Amino acid sequence: MEVEGGNTSANDAVARKISIQSRRAKVFYQFTQQNLPACKPVLTPSWIVTTFLLMGVIFIPIGLVTLRTSHSVIEIVERYDTECIPEKFRGNKVSYIKDSTILKNCSLYLKVPKHMKAPIYIYYQLDNYYQNHRRYVKSRNDQQLLHGLKSNDTSSCQPEDSSNGLPSVPCGLIAWSLFNDTFKFIRESSELVVNRKNIAWKSDRNHKFGKQVYPFNFQNGTFIGGGSLDPSVPLSDQEDLIVWMRTAALPSFRKMYGRIEEDLDADDVIAVHLMNNYNTYSFGGKKKLVLSTSSWLGGKNDFLGVAYVFVGSSSIIISLVFMLLHVKNPRPYGETAYLSWNR
Repeated sequence: MEVEGGNTSANDAVARKISIQSRRAKVFYQFTQQNLPACKPVLTPSWIVTTFLLMGVIFIPIGLVTLRTSHSVIEIVERYDTECIPEKFRGNKVSYIKDSTILKNCSLYLKVPKHMKAPIYIYYQLDNYYQNHRRYVKSRNDQQLLHGLKSNDTSSCQPEDSSNGLPSVPCGLIAWSLFNDTFKFIRESSELVVNRKNIAWKSDRNHKFGKQVYPFNFQNGTFIGGGSLDPSVPLSDQEDLIVWMRTAALPSFRKMYGRIEEDLDADDVIAVHLMNNYNTYSFGGKKKLVLSTSSWLGGKNDFLGVAYVFVGSSSIIISLVFMLLHVKNPRPYGETAYLSWNR
């Protein structure tokens, strides 16, 4: 009896196994033949017209709100690379910018068009500057930025990996070409305080640039690229460098310089005393100074609002075209009971 009981249990187990395999084979067959249960709506003209009309009704108000928000941002943009060249050097701008014996100080005057509420963000904008060039983007060493001289392999930083036989920290073309124009803002004979803290991403400061890594042998070569760094300040606190090292994807870009944390009234005249140090003349680049407020959407940018309005308007036009076509040339509906998945 025990043997018979054991055989019965074994047979049951085999039967269950065969049943499971059979069900799996059936499900697999249904999947490969696309016979699994699924939502397969029949797109009738009324459904299509209603869907496009609903998209238009939703998208257009969102676009108008976005455009209104973008237009509420007050922005002052002033190009200064041409104005800050003395008259006698305008025929040879490159020699002027490369001559270290000539002072590069310059003054601009900005008129505030409307009341600008703090914080007011200060950006420098560069045009025709390809930070996305492959050799330029690769010319850095992230391990060195985090660990300093402990990272020995700086081959990726060529041609600015070392100078005078010693490694450079930070190395690479990106750091070597650091933007070094400076700005001072005066209103009614009093200087506006520019807050230059927390202009870089917190994740970059905490995780990509070492707190115990200091500049070493930087800008000591034959050719000086851009700005220098304070060797007594760790890289994690050199926020100008951190902002610059986050390369831009497009040839026209803005990077944050600082913040003015007091309001500016309409018709205020701001005197800007700047040092025009950075060489964009060798490659036909442009330099601009930007003062901007912000909104819940960020800075001034009409693209998102225009895109919403365009898509919403197109949807309404398409819905009207489909509706007219259906009214003019109606087609009889097919019998849904004869669809393959309803048989």
